[in-house]
Amino acid sequence: MRLTILLATLLLAGTSLAGERALTDDGGRKVTIPEKLERIVVMHEALLGLPLMDLGISPVGSYGRGDDGRSLTAVDFIDTVLGQGHDKPKGIGAVGQIDLEKLRALNPDLIIGTERDLDKLAQLEPLGPVYIQNVSTGKARGFSVEAELADVVGAQDALATRRQTYLNHLEKVRQKMPPKQGATYLALIVHDQINLVGDMSGAVQAIEDLGFARLPMEGLVPGAGMGSTFSLPINAESFGRLDPDLLVIMNSYAGKDRSEAAIRARLDKLLPGWDRFLKPVREGRVLFLDSGEVATPTIASAEHTLDAFEAVADR
Repeated sequence: MRLTILLATLLLAGTSLAGERALTDDGGRKVTIPEKLERIVVMHEALLGLPLMDLGISPVGSYGRGDDGRSLTAVDFIDTVLGQGHDKPKGIGAVGQIDLEKLRALNPDLIIGTERDLDKLAQLEPLGPVYIQNVSTGKARGFSVEAELADVVGAQDALATRRQTYLNHLEKVRQKMPPKQGATYLALIVHDQINLVGDMSGAVQAIEDLGFARLPMEGLVPGAGMGSTFSLPINAESFGRLDPDLLVIMNSYAGKDRSEAAIRARLDKLLPGWDRFLKPVREGRVLFLDSGEVATPTIASAEHTLDAFEAVADR
């Protein structure tokens, strides 16, 4: 009888272990997660949820949404980046305010947070395994976040398919507008001030895959490389001296109007006459992008950026 019980216990333990994987996250923590993931909650929708959804995996919960999945922010990144018709995750509170009861009710089998969620581990770990993924400028580049998350959730095949689609699109655009040897670029986003776009976005991935190299940021940004997840404030006096081969400008994704006209209007208020004294603009070496489409660390955002280049090439 004891032998039978022992064998049964060992079999159950083996089954449990076979259904789990041990990982080391970007916080250096050992994390054990289920082999089959069905109820993923993300602590940042644009930076973590969108890369997963680009791979065909829908989180059940996210910051910044209501109980019905309605976006509580100015831009619904799911609709803007991936298009209409996707299932929306349920909200777990407004950004920066976790509703632990709503999170617990979702019964997550994995919670994915950013490096900025390390101080929340004591709250999150009792509710499910927590994996920390780096997303900040200087720690992530292009759509590397999507590639790393594919390994976490076992979506390597989906990633390979998405990569190939992107590479085909990239080659098509390259044929239409091959850059000059050594061509430089600089990308700006306009909030209440002018900021340089950091490394973390599909936009940067596409621009650099097209052969452009970032104009060195020394002297433009205090402590370059130590900014937010997406942008770094530029020295105001440096703005007028910018002269990359390609200047990319986008408006804040916190606003509803992210069109070229809205970007120009905002810059007119911040720096009257900018379009007359900024050389790349005078010479037509400027590309206006919709930040809502291109700001996420996804292959989809990189493809939106390629679409913008292609539209210019087809004019």
